[in-house]
Amino acid sequence: MPGSLVFTVGIALLIIILVMLFFTFIPVGLWITAYFSGVKIKIGTLIGMRLRRVIPSRIVNPMIKATKAGLTLGIDKLEAHYLAGGNVNTLVDALIAAQRANIPLEFERAAAIDLAGRNVLEAVQVSVNPKVIETPQIAAVAKDGIEVMAKARVTVRANIERLVGGAGEETIIARVGEGIVTTVGSSARHKDVLENPDLISKTVLDKGLDSGTAFEILSIDIADVDVGRNIGAKLQTEQAEADKRIAQAKAEERRAMAVAKEQEMVAEVQAMKAKVVEAEAEVPLAISGALKEGNMGFMDYYNMKNILADTDMRSSISKIADEDKKED
Repeated sequence: MPGSLVFTVGIALLIIILVMLFFTFIPVGLWITAYFSGVKIKIGTLIGMRLRRVIPSRIVNPMIKATKAGLTLGIDKLEAHYLAGGNVNTLVDALIAAQRANIPLEFERAAAIDLAGRNVLEAVQVSVNPKVIETPQIAAVAKDGIEVMAKARVTVRANIERLVGGAGEETIIARVGEGIVTTVGSSARHKDVLENPDLISKTVLDKGLDSGTAFEILSIDIADVDVGRNIGAKLQTEQAEADKRIAQAKAEERRAMAVAKEQEMVAEVQAMKAKVVEAEAEVPLAISGALKEGNMGFMDYYNMKNILADTDMRSSISKIADEDKKED
């Protein structure tokens, strides 16, 4: 008796374990839910999902939502999208939202948008409810040299047709900033921009900035316009300072050249004085040679000395007379 009891208990436990494994591997509860929700799916299909490492609830639950919303989706397409790495639940929600908003959105396009890394549900919502993108403060300079700082709000709507391969918000902000800089830069006076900020909106909007992007620009509104620095005056001041430095450098160059020329002249004077001293040193030798050779007599020599003495005396008298005049 004890042996048969143990055997019976063992068989019962084995049956319980097998039943638990059966219901774990085969989602019967999910099949029942799908059946009463109007989704016709076979048990074999659910088992195949398990074998393909697909979580059946990730496919069946979105399919139930789609069926209740009136959409006809193939379970093979949903499973293929899941295996490709897509978000089936978000995809189905986007298709339901597009149907409710009367936006034409096919399954293949929605799947491509989702696989491209974009939130397809958010794209549908932005297509229904436009989104406002606020640009940072953009500085531009008018022709009169005054800086104008503007901030814009861009109202966009998602373009479902261009979501795959279309540029994002950063491109919109960059293009709007470029348009603001161009418009302000072409204005003759900064006061024109301050008086009519809507000119910026009209000019920028007419440029077709949404070309090649995933959005359609509905409006561009200038939220804030401020006056910045006087760039023209600053540039003129810097230019004048640069010209001043250049002039000072050229003047210093000329002064250095003049000093160098003066030093050359001083050196030249010293050289000439040296030649004069050298020539004066040769005079006694010449006189001595003339006396020896008989070309000059002693009386001639003394007469020359008297003349020199007389000349020195006259020079001294002239200097004394000049000094007396200066004192008077």
